[in-house]
Parts: sequence; structure tokens; C-alpha cells
Amino acid sequence: MFSLIVALLFTFQEPSLDGAKLERMVQERDQLHAEWKASESKKSGIFGNRTKKDMIETNEWLERILAKDNQIMDELRMIGSIETTTISQEKEDYKSITLTLEQDVQALKRALAERDKEIENKLTERRAIEWSLVVFFLSTLGLGYWVYKLKKA
Repeated sequence: MFSLIVALLFTFQEPSLDGAKLERMVQERDQLHAEWKASESKKSGIFGNRTKKDMIETNEWLERILAKDNQIMDELRMIGSIETTTISQEKEDYKSITLTLEQDVQALKRALAERDKEIENKLTERRAIEWSLVVFFLSTLGLGYWVYKLKKA
């Protein structure tokens, strides 16, 4: 069961040096398990029974398997902490990128607002000039008509 879980972890993990080390440890555990199975079937006692020595040997194999399982779990924890650290660092990187982009957006918004204000001021100036020209044209037209009337009379 444990081997199946570890095998599934390898399936979803990127191949790396840590993965190779973990794979090697799982293979060593599988060898220990096979040797435990072999010692389990040993019956060196009278009438084909198991002796105390056979049971002690079987227990020693189980202790080796447990030690290997503990090594594998330690390795998995280490890989997990490395991945957590990496994810945390990436998160901080993305936060700083987001902050920089937000500052850029705010600067662009301010520049756009200033540009809009400049355009509005230029339009106001232009309207003032247009009205001045209309008044001047009408004044000139009125003056011209008045001069025309004076010369005609």
C-alpha cells in the first residue's frame, strides 16, 4: 500500500535529483520487503515450525523496513518543505510584480488625467479665441455697414 502511494507521488512529480533519490529509497524498501517475505517463509524448526531465531530475523527485517520508511517520510517532508519555500518565494515575487504594476497603472492614470485637463484647458482657450473672432467679425461688419451708411448719406 505504501509503495503504491509513493509510486503515485512519483507519477505527479517532476523528475529531479530529489525524485531520483526518493525512487532509489523506495526500491531499497521494496528489496527489504522481498527479503522480509523470504524470511517470513523460513521454517527451520522441528516438524517445519518457525523457531525463535526465525522470528527474530523476521522482526529485524521489519525494523529495517520501518527505518527505510522513516527515511522515505523524512525525504518527502524535506521535498514538501522545499516546495513550500519555493511556492512562498514565487508568491512574494508575484506580489512585488503586482505592486509594481499597480503603481505603473496609477502613474498612467495620473498622466491621463493631467492630459485630459490640458486638453480641456486648450479647448477652453480655443473657444475664447473663436468667440473673440466672432465678436471682431461682427464688429467689423457693423463698422463697415456704419461707414457705408455715412458715405451714402
